[in-house]
Amino acid sequence: MLNTAIIGCGAIHSIHAAALSKSDKARLCAVVDIDKRRAEESAGKYDCIAYTDYHDALDDRGIDVVHICLPHYLHAPVAIDAMRSEKHVLLEKPIAISKSDAEEVVKVAEQTGMRLGVCFQNRYNRTASWIKQLIDSGKVGKVKGVRAFVTWHRDEAYYRSGEWRGTWDKEGGGVLINQAIHTIDMLRWFVGEVVSVKASFDTRLLHNVIEVEDTAEATIFFECGAIALLYATNCFSGNPLPIIELDCEGAYIRMENNTSVVYRDGTREEINDALSATGEKAYWGISHERLIEDFYGALRDGRNFAVDGKQGIAALEIVNAMYESGRIRKRVELS
Repeated sequence: MLNTAIIGCGAIHSIHAAALSKSDKARLCAVVDIDKRRAEESAGKYDCIAYTDYHDALDDRGIDVVHICLPHYLHAPVAIDAMRSEKHVLLEKPIAISKSDAEEVVKVAEQTGMRLGVCFQNRYNRTASWIKQLIDSGKVGKVKGVRAFVTWHRDEAYYRSGEWRGTWDKEGGGVLINQAIHTIDMLRWFVGEVVSVKASFDTRLLHNVIEVEDTAEATIFFECGAIALLYATNCFSGNPLPIIELDCEGAYIRMENNTSVVYRDGTREEINDALSATGEKAYWGISHERLIEDFYGALRDGRNFAVDGKQGIAALEIVNAMYESGRIRKRVELS
């Protein structure tokens, strides 16, 4: 059993803590938050130590792994501190706000030999895994085009819940970097490397609350020749599951909760990945548990973790290229 600390007791922290409480590979030993009350509440619930300074957790020689669940602008510096303190790191998305900071995180992981994972948990949805295997098998032929829709709800109360939310310098953006980045990562995972993007973004509802975008659209050009159309907004009335549709040479694939494949000969296949999660964040599903178990399995077995720092950089680079494209109103090439 590996001993773990969670740094940050905000909204996503409970998902990590609950997953660790079910794990047979790791135990939650400490939680950290600058809000003492919040740290102590979590520590009481999960029967572990509460710290208010993350350095105390890093100084604890009994801690093997840290999960970083902090505001975006703190991801890179805290991850670097943790790895230099000989802790493995599982980092909530995004890996950082800037590509240079993300590259430094990966560099430190390589220098220290510590393992680094990034939470793109939607790759672990059974429907997503099935699509990935189907595409890689060659059964549906090449992907020609993609449509993706992320239509969620984030209101004034959400952005008022943290001073970092809705800011360029601390959140790094809005719907693209915080919500749609999961779908953007999956598009790249399914289709391949992105070579350029053309995008636009706007703030439709909360102009007096946030300085970042709540709505964005993008055309994504892939190395293989496929083109994806992305629409993302935080202005919807609810939080339905994202939709991804892939037009392939041999079939049309639609993923929501159920995933259907209609082959060109008229035959069909379908797979269902029931969420089995409840509560306000049920649309997040349960794949954090799957990702976390795989991360600890990789640590235990000495194998590479699939969603590593380089995967984190790739998704961030696409998002930041979309922001640049929206600002200059031109197509932007990725390096």
